[in-house]
Amino acid sequence: MTLTVATGLFGHRPAAVFSRELPEMAGFFFLEPSPRRIRGIAAGQTVVDSRAASLLFDHGRLPRYLFPQEDVRMELLEESARRTPTPTKGEARWWHLRLDDELREDAAWDYPEPPPGSPPLPGLICFRWDAMDEWFEEDEENIVHARDPYHRVDVLDTTRRVRVGLDGQVLAETTHCKVLFETSLPPRWYIPREDVSAELLDSDFGTACAYKGVATHNSVRVGDRVEEHLVWRYPEPRREVEPIRDHLAFYNERVDLEIDGELQQRPMTPFHPDWPGPPVDSRLPEP
Repeated sequence: MTLTVATGLFGHRPAAVFSRELPEMAGFFFLEPSPRRIRGIAAGQTVVDSRAASLLFDHGRLPRYLFPQEDVRMELLEESARRTPTPTKGEARWWHLRLDDELREDAAWDYPEPPPGSPPLPGLICFRWDAMDEWFEEDEENIVHARDPYHRVDVLDTTRRVRVGLDGQVLAETTHCKVLFETSLPPRWYIPREDVSAELLDSDFGTACAYKGVATHNSVRVGDRVEEHLVWRYPEPRREVEPIRDHLAFYNERVDLEIDGELQQRPMTPFHPDWPGPPVDSRLPEP
């Protein structure tokens, strides 16, 4: 997640309590410089290599990198006929990406004429994340989306008794948990495999996180039914969250979670079946 998504400060349903009413968030955005070297590679070619990228934070969207044109191989871009009006940034102009005989349509956009008083958008190019085959921050690969510098992930050991159940069936119970605290998400309780009693079923569902890595999932048999994709793990986590390697976590939003005997409220996040906002996998790549 991020500052501008879900329960973040400028997200759909901020979890914080404020001292005064916030202004209307629709259309809210801000731009700030990034100190990181960012590279985007497509078909083996470095399309962008920048030490002067900016991060664009939009209400309801994940952060995106904008690059000065001088750091982009503009000779690989061909102007598209597509135009996308926006209420706060002006009309977005789209660009195709030409890679030898391959054309990646509408791979990038810019804002040539933002409204008066807008942050300095002219001269900056934004790429669809999937327009590149690889992204790098410094010399390390970045996946899924640009990482938010305001996003923090901590993994702590805890001896609190964690019990997971569903429909009266105990799925896991432990006092040897790793609890992961992540900005704008509820705590996630990572349980050693030997303390999980649930019948785990193979699942071809997978997710990826810019901060934690690539996760595999399992479905769980609960009585005479199967609860799909209820539990996940990170076989090869990023170094920042190495302690959760091969531990199992259940979606708090879909199970009965007890901490030291106290039943926890199922948190309302994009992973909740009744979440009123956009789905969690909505990257909203449009301007």
